[in-house]
Amino acid sequence: MKIRKHTELEVYQKAFDVAMQIFQASKSFPKEETYSLTDQIRRSSRSVCANLAEAWRKRRYEAAFIAKLSDSESEAAETQVWIEFAVKCGYLDRTFAKSLYQLQEQIIRMLVAMISKPAKWIIEPI
Repeated sequence: MKIRKHTELEVYQKAFDVAMQIFQASKSFPKEETYSLTDQIRRSSRSVCANLAEAWRKRRYEAAFIAKLSDSESEAAETQVWIEFAVKCGYLDRTFAKSLYQLQEQIIRMLVAMISKPAKWIIEPI
């Protein structure tokens, strides 16, 4: 099956699902975390998807494609850090957080695979 849109990428779908799980879970974070941990974890988890969408639209330019994928990978790793903070602060159940963390690991591996073999994804300039 030929992928036509970024939303059809398995890595995008996983990242979107994790971002939504994080959004739901972060609704219960304390009010005093609104402009710090809550905002940061939501922003970084959503940014994985946003950077993937940008990468997809830049497939004509290998360096730009790889750069946006790298940004997406960085945001996924940042999200893992915020997950750790949320557990240590007692805002996320350890078991649930572990599953989110592992999903981020899968996403990172998928992004690294795309970065390592960009030729599979690049389209020829018009």
